[in-house]
Amino acid sequence: MPEASGGAEDSQMARQYLAFDIETAKDVPGDDFNWRPHRPLGISCAATLASDSGQPLLWYGKTPDGLPEKQMSQEDAQGLVRYLSKMAADGFTILTWNGLGFDFDILAEESGADASCRECALGHVDMMFHVFCSLGYPVGLDKAAQGMGLPGKPPGMSGFKAPKLWAEGHFKEVLEYVAQDVRITMQIAQICDQRRRFEWITRKGAKKSMPLTNGWSTVREALRLPEPDTSWMLTPWPRRDFTAWLSAG
Repeated sequence: MPEASGGAEDSQMARQYLAFDIETAKDVPGDDFNWRPHRPLGISCAATLASDSGQPLLWYGKTPDGLPEKQMSQEDAQGLVRYLSKMAADGFTILTWNGLGFDFDILAEESGADASCRECALGHVDMMFHVFCSLGYPVGLDKAAQGMGLPGKPPGMSGFKAPKLWAEGHFKEVLEYVAQDVRITMQIAQICDQRRRFEWITRKGAKKSMPLTNGWSTVREALRLPEPDTSWMLTPWPRRDFTAWLSAG
């Protein structure tokens, strides 16, 4: 069930967004987060933030005593899917950073609402997927935030650590983290819409820029972009790494 979280945002913009992010429940070993062999991962919690609201909604299961559950039930996950679908039907553009290749894939598995998740995923704006389709490589959310002049993720915290912290009962820290992720996602989208360009910091510390003349593309639109030249890369990622689940089952 959702719960309001504080943190006002300026959300005056032409396009109405609904930022969305999940945190998984299973602690995946290793540093590269090769999560697929370890699925199902479960969902510990999620956050949504509408551009006309300053308060993220926090989603997680609750025990009879009102404490957070170890992970969201299928019914909890279905409730989140229904909310996303309703907001999309009401004119909001769902917004994520890597939602196509991760969040919606996991949500479809946990909710069993495959068709609704596919429709939401194809119609939403996954900014990282747009960047990937344009450049041939992804950019991390934290590097994007830095490039746009935003504070980014809390120091010492990451999505890799969230499952263990949640299992240990550090619910507040994880909820604050997922809430901050949707705030950052929203801020990046809004600033890019205003500037008509996306900027990020590379691994070497350089600042790079990508034009967004027509704004952010939905997943359907990004899939129609021409494949960029990745001949300089040793092991370029194929788009199917993000989209394979759409045609599974």
